[in-house]
Amino acid sequence: MKNKKRNILRLIRTVLAALFFTGVTLLFLDVTGTLHTWLGWMAKIQILPAFLALNVATVVVLLLLTLILGRVYCSVICPLGVMQDIISWTRGKIKKKDRFRFRYVKNRPWLRIAFLVLFIVTMAFGVSAIAGILAPYSTYGRIAQNLFAPVYTLGNNLIAWICSRFDSYAFYSREVWIRSISTFAVSAATFVLLAVLAWRNGRTWCNNVCPVGSVLGFISKFSLFAPVIDTSKCRSCGLCSRQCKASCIDIANFKVDTSRCVSCMDCISTCNDGAISYRFRYGQAAGKMRMREEQKGPDTGRRAFLVGAALIGASSLKAQQKEVTERLAPERRHKVPKRETPLVPAGSASLKHFTDHCTACQLCVNTCPNNVLRPSSSLERFMQPEMSYERGYCRPECTECSKVCPAGAIIGISPQEKASTQIGHAIVDYNLCVVNTDSVHCGNCAKHCPAGAISMVPADPEDSKSARIPSVDESRCIGCGACENLCPSAPYPAIHVEGHEVHRTI
Repeated sequence: MKNKKRNILRLIRTVLAALFFTGVTLLFLDVTGTLHTWLGWMAKIQILPAFLALNVATVVVLLLLTLILGRVYCSVICPLGVMQDIISWTRGKIKKKDRFRFRYVKNRPWLRIAFLVLFIVTMAFGVSAIAGILAPYSTYGRIAQNLFAPVYTLGNNLIAWICSRFDSYAFYSREVWIRSISTFAVSAATFVLLAVLAWRNGRTWCNNVCPVGSVLGFISKFSLFAPVIDTSKCRSCGLCSRQCKASCIDIANFKVDTSRCVSCMDCISTCNDGAISYRFRYGQAAGKMRMREEQKGPDTGRRAFLVGAALIGASSLKAQQKEVTERLAPERRHKVPKRETPLVPAGSASLKHFTDHCTACQLCVNTCPNNVLRPSSSLERFMQPEMSYERGYCRPECTECSKVCPAGAIIGISPQEKASTQIGHAIVDYNLCVVNTDSVHCGNCAKHCPAGAISMVPADPEDSKSARIPSVDESRCIGCGACENLCPSAPYPAIHVEGHEVHRTI
């Protein structure tokens, strides 16, 4: 009976972790655009995006949760942590003896501090590539978007093809493509590294590298509830220590390093003697524990890792399937034109605001129904999304990216606000325009400009019968890219959109 009671805690933690992990993963796999209405909050309660979005209530609740219960955030809410647990658990299932492969490892506060300081410095100086790799939610987001989503989409397309054979169109196909080779490579390398570490040693990444884990670890040292060893019952068999994927149970000294413990409850369900329990740490029983520990010697680990809190001070439209007809779509895709200023979505307010808040999780990239967003390959904004119009254009009525951004990099706006927000303006290269190069009539850009910012004027102002070429009214152009996407000129479009550093309302 007692063992069943102990297993309940582990069962509750496992069920909650599975729900959060499945929910967050589905946000990056969804091809319909509808799940964000129900599950979007799971991304917004991730601690770093909430911090960058200035969601004070969420941050405070998560910190208080850690102070009361320990690092349950890491074992329940964080998808990267749960992914590592799944990999580690899989090895234990394949080889039963590997369930007990872990051992106590002495804390390395200097390593945690070094990575935390590196993260804070890179965040402060806008080095998004390094900060994005260290941030746990963003790292998992890129893995899900670049590695899991293509496989999921291929499965969806197969089901769509099978259904179409029976005249059922409940599913529709989505294009599968690699949006950025460099980001894909980084995501694949990160996944391999995390998988190897988790396969071998469980929570190595979380307890040595992850900046969020380091900060929460500092707070959890003083948590009200934690696993506590009853020295009168413990036989020093070491079973709990060998089951602990955080390698934080020092059975020789009857001590649990709560700065690394993620409150997974595995040790509690493993102990056959009921010698370890998750309970209130302070009081008479805790006093007896401290006396026992004092006999063993002073705890020097409590003196380490004093800069952890610096992180806090330093820093659902349903999915639209594109309906561009054969008459309007370009026969071949353009090459990416060189832009002096990159394009970022309406709702970003400015390029600086976007780069300062974006964690490169790429949830907006996966959500974009028109394939406009893709990760940047530039060093200044590496892996952060930017807009390009080779595969579609940014429809004025679509605000999906602003709905899903959990970090406040893209602030929620209405379709009306978006239609009046200028993120850039179109520029015409008359040397590439087919009216001049092929001596044909076109007007595709003017015909399909949703803002009515392009008109066709005589190439020779003094001859009303001369060929008509496009003229852009920059005061009306919103930078949606419809003209660039639909321009028949190849390989480069004759008209392209140049981004604005600061967005403005027109």
